[in-house]
Amino acid sequence: MKRISVKSTLQTAFLLLTVSALSACGFHLRGNYLVPQEISSISLTSFDQFSQLTRDVDAQLRLNDIELVPPSASIPNLHLVNESVGERTLSLYQNSKAAEIELTYTTSYRVTIPDVGSKTFTTNATRNYLDNPRAALAKSVERDLIVDEMRKQTATQIMRQLARLKAEIDSGFTQFDPIEEQPSAANSANQ
Repeated sequence: MKRISVKSTLQTAFLLLTVSALSACGFHLRGNYLVPQEISSISLTSFDQFSQLTRDVDAQLRLNDIELVPPSASIPNLHLVNESVGERTLSLYQNSKAAEIELTYTTSYRVTIPDVGSKTFTTNATRNYLDNPRAALAKSVERDLIVDEMRKQTATQIMRQLARLKAEIDSGFTQFDPIEEQPSAANSANQ
């Protein structure tokens, strides 16, 4: 018969205490967002259905087990309105060429939930990089990689916002715009 040592008993007790403390405080792994039941299935529309941003958001939705369905009036919708990349010079070389540049990636999107309304959000991501005119091709590739990284970060931020949406709806903190109804054929025939 084996004897259970005090050390192994303490280790097991410590492990159980740690696991229960983490689960009690609501800890979950990064990137695993609990989205509201209202948007467990959602339609995704975009200004450009084939853009990299649309593919990144699509991947995030699938990663979080959100069912993508065709657009319908009774289904919540995530519409990517636009994306833009702006740049600003932060510092100059002695010859007045840009030395350090700040890139700002901005995305606007609208979430529409039937019987609740719609809300437009804007997400920004900012990065700085050093520009070297002697290595223009390498810096062009670096800039593209930075923009792609910001695009992926934006897709993750959109998921975080969707996860916060339930609490905002319940608290009444976020004001949703009413959903504009499309005029029916009967109404337009009467006018």
